[in-house]
Amino acid sequence: MLVDDQHLLRMGFRLILEGEEDLRVVAEAADGVEALETLRGLPQEQRPDVLLMDVRMPRMDGIEATATVVAEFPQTRVIILTTFDLDEYAFSGLQAGASAFLLKDVTPEDLVHAVRVVAEGDAVVAPRITQRLLDVYLRGAEPHSAGIAADRTATAAPSFSGAAVRREAARRDRAGASLPNGEEIAAAMDDGVPRDPLTQRETEVLFAVAEGLSNAEIASKFFLSEATVKTHVRRILTKLQLRDRVQVVVYVFQTGLIGPS
Repeated sequence: MLVDDQHLLRMGFRLILEGEEDLRVVAEAADGVEALETLRGLPQEQRPDVLLMDVRMPRMDGIEATATVVAEFPQTRVIILTTFDLDEYAFSGLQAGASAFLLKDVTPEDLVHAVRVVAEGDAVVAPRITQRLLDVYLRGAEPHSAGIAADRTATAAPSFSGAAVRREAARRDRAGASLPNGEEIAAAMDDGVPRDPLTQRETEVLFAVAEGLSNAEIASKFFLSEATVKTHVRRILTKLQLRDRVQVVVYVFQTGLIGPS
């Protein structure tokens, strides 16, 4: 589903997406209010797997609409569309439950790839713009030092968090410390949401996801099958009440499980 107040942009994205055999645009809307009305009017089997959501729109902006979509339609994942490399509402979108960000000048190939990635839910952590936003808002880096102004792409790539996680692991090794245990991880976010402790293996997989590793890379690292890794990831999301891998990264950094270096 396409949600943007610019008709020409919606038309262009529709042409790109419907040029793919496995993708179909089921609906369009010009603002958040219309998007929610449209979703509520669709039968469950016709509701979209992915929703491309503009940030700045009349009546209801993309952040408020994203939060409502995530709450009412958990099967629909949201990709936020932004005109600027560093949108002032970008991190709010992640907190609202968006699965990724794309710049509106994204290439057709990257648009199609991002939609497929987010629909799968467990292929990669996030498009590169999401990594940069996390770098700025969670680690306190200056926007220019994070390289946002120079980064005009939104393709999937290894997460910035990988370097931070590896540095933290090295620091803990030097200090003889171990990763937080499953109970500590479950209790890390003091928001009143009940979360279940992770097993030792799930804890290892959690930090591997935060490092930006794919399922195949995690499987290789821990000598597991990809199917087993997928099972661990699903259990992590369920136990921690998280929506997807982007939210795993947010959770790990926002709770201080991996802090700024």
